[in-house]
Amino acid sequence: MAGTAQTAPDDRPDPATEVFLTHRNLLFTVAYEMLGSAADAEDVLQETWLRWVDVDLDTVREHRAYLVRITTRQALARLRTLGRRKESYVGPWLPEPLLTAPDVAEDVELADSVSMAMLLVLETLTPTERAVFVLREVFDLDYDEIAEAVDKNPAAVRQIAHRARGHVAARRPRGAVSAAESRDALAAFQRATETGDLQGLLDILAPDVVFLGDGGGVRQAIPRPVVGADKVARLLAAGLGRIAELMSLRPAQVNGFPALIMKQGDEIDTVLAVRIDDGLVTGLYAVRNPHKLSHMEREISLRR
Repeated sequence: MAGTAQTAPDDRPDPATEVFLTHRNLLFTVAYEMLGSAADAEDVLQETWLRWVDVDLDTVREHRAYLVRITTRQALARLRTLGRRKESYVGPWLPEPLLTAPDVAEDVELADSVSMAMLLVLETLTPTERAVFVLREVFDLDYDEIAEAVDKNPAAVRQIAHRARGHVAARRPRGAVSAAESRDALAAFQRATETGDLQGLLDILAPDVVFLGDGGGVRQAIPRPVVGADKVARLLAAGLGRIAELMSLRPAQVNGFPALIMKQGDEIDTVLAVRIDDGLVTGLYAVRNPHKLSHMEREISLRR
């Protein structure tokens, strides 16, 4: 597996392994933000590692930039394959949720960049636009470094960055929301859901709230988006109210923000992430596909 340490005779990692492990969380974050899939991000890290161990370190001026470049190129290739895979996906496709460490929420910009809402916005970009936006806006790489990573000249990268920035700005959450605001809104939402309080749901849901479900054809989920506070509230009051009697519902940090995890016994059944704007729930993302829940058993450290 990527990041498995090879050791020198004195039991310390060899130089290539040591450098890779130093930047591993950063590389995973780059790949995950480009792909929206932790499983695919892990595969990209494996491919990055296999290429990195063949590199003569004495010829590499900046290890971090070189590793990011390898990771970006591998992620771009996989992103195009992933796009074809999504075309045959059953029902709405949602990013793979991550149980994130507390320090992710403390980095507001990082948390925003990996939120379910932002990852869905990034899905609307072309692969190259997504790579350029992530490397520039999230990781603050200069245009020359990005140009090498995406095989474009710096002038073209500047144009792509400008286009991607405008595209994202028109679709991203309306304003930064603190973790405390998210927790308060989520607590109100959880109370209303568990009690089947229709009015309580209507009070916390934005008029244009959107509910998406991802079962991947493996678990039952709503087959298409449900839009509007009244429709979403009635769906939740009827459906989740009954489910809550059979399952435990607990808050957790998912993709840098408070979310709800539904468990049946010891098994995770659903991860329900939320988007909050101006104190109201504007997006609900219910991931039920079990193939996307394997990274919810342990906290993931993300880095910029």
